[in-house]
Amino acid sequence: MGNCCGGDKVGPSEQNQFGYDVRIDDIKRRPTDTLFLTLFAVFLVIFLGFLGYCILHGDLHRVINGYDDCGYICGQSNPISKDAYCSESDKTSKKYHILDKPQNEFRTIRKCVAECPDGYNKLINRCIPRAKNMSNLESSLEEFVTQVTEDFQVYWKEFCYLCLIALGMSFLMLVLFRLVVGVIVWIVLVGVVLACIGGTAFLWLLWKDPSKFINQQPSYFLPDLDERNSTTFLVFAIISSVLTVIVVLIIVVMRKRINLVIKLFEEAGKAIAAMPILLLQPVMTFVALGGVACLWVYFTIWIQSSGWLQETKSNSHIYRYIKDGIMKGTMWYNIFAALWMVQFIIGCQHMIIAGAVAMWYFRKRKSVNFPVFVSFYNLTRYHLGSVALGSFLIALVQFARLVLESVKRTFNNREGKIAQCVLSCCQCCLYIFERFLKFFTRNAYIEVGEFCLHITLLQLK
Repeated sequence: MGNCCGGDKVGPSEQNQFGYDVRIDDIKRRPTDTLFLTLFAVFLVIFLGFLGYCILHGDLHRVINGYDDCGYICGQSNPISKDAYCSESDKTSKKYHILDKPQNEFRTIRKCVAECPDGYNKLINRCIPRAKNMSNLESSLEEFVTQVTEDFQVYWKEFCYLCLIALGMSFLMLVLFRLVVGVIVWIVLVGVVLACIGGTAFLWLLWKDPSKFINQQPSYFLPDLDERNSTTFLVFAIISSVLTVIVVLIIVVMRKRINLVIKLFEEAGKAIAAMPILLLQPVMTFVALGGVACLWVYFTIWIQSSGWLQETKSNSHIYRYIKDGIMKGTMWYNIFAALWMVQFIIGCQHMIIAGAVAMWYFRKRKSVNFPVFVSFYNLTRYHLGSVALGSFLIALVQFARLVLESVKRTFNNREGKIAQCVLSCCQCCLYIFERFLKFFTRNAYIEVGEFCLHITLLQLK
């Protein structure tokens, strides 16, 4: 890969920099990592089976409306229980759920009531105890919402104008990156250098004669400036000077690499100009991720509502919906499925963009119609298994971090400082490993996509 990708020339010619068009049909393609695609499909089928089991033994209204000590759901009619103490099954008129803890009792009573009593607020069919400062908080929130609403009614035109200006600036930056990307990059670099020099000069002046600055500031801004403060400014000035020199040296030494980066930006601008539909890819990914988030919340509510109605103690006449092992396992299964799906969608985005750009780069400018759609076809036809593999590895590390965080919370109220330290170190290592995996898989998607195929064809020819 180093020999293929080396050099400073990054722009394709009318055909390409090698002098001929590269045909993807010259070799026979095969799907990659089909084992993990099969594993992904089996994983989803098993998850749907577990989810169906929870739905069969669940009811969304148990979570939305709540239920009382007899297991009766508030706000609806329920089947009559065999327990004589639970004869009132019709809770249609009692749509609010309240948790009450009487004095001198250790248990919490669950009840369905028609209206919330004094000292409680209504929130999603619940009666929530009103805190002492709740009234002040409610008034503050009400004033804030009212003020925001009034301001929006008055300045809605200006708000829309600002949004349009931001959108226009975004498109302007795209055009500038297409036309004068080198000027923009060097302006940014020169601006960084000037900012470093200006900050360093200000610190040296502040150290040399701080009284000029102090006299122009309120007394509370820099109170009681003495020799120790002056020494602090000297240390800051020295550190800033060293950092400024380092930044300048890096820019001077890396100027050739900066020119290469500018050429890469130029090619990126050409690719976006040739394939403007690439700009819609992040939007589509965002919509897909939003759909996954909504499904995860919906499935979580179903899983949380599942359970078997059981009496907590013999002859206690108190019933709860108790989850069995399958239901508890489905909760963790659902979390891992969400992590895997999120990473899978992000991986599909990386694969589509990499394939489309590589196809545009290595072929004639007009030899491929709709390269983004062709890349999407290649993804679904050949590379879903590779995306499933990469997303599985990342999701596995993320799931391990969640488990460690859950275990760590159990030590918060206990004397387990050593265990907390070990768990924190493990989480830090897993975070670094996760970042490495994301970088590795992102580049692996490029390798298994169009880029690697075209490089292989060029070497063969």
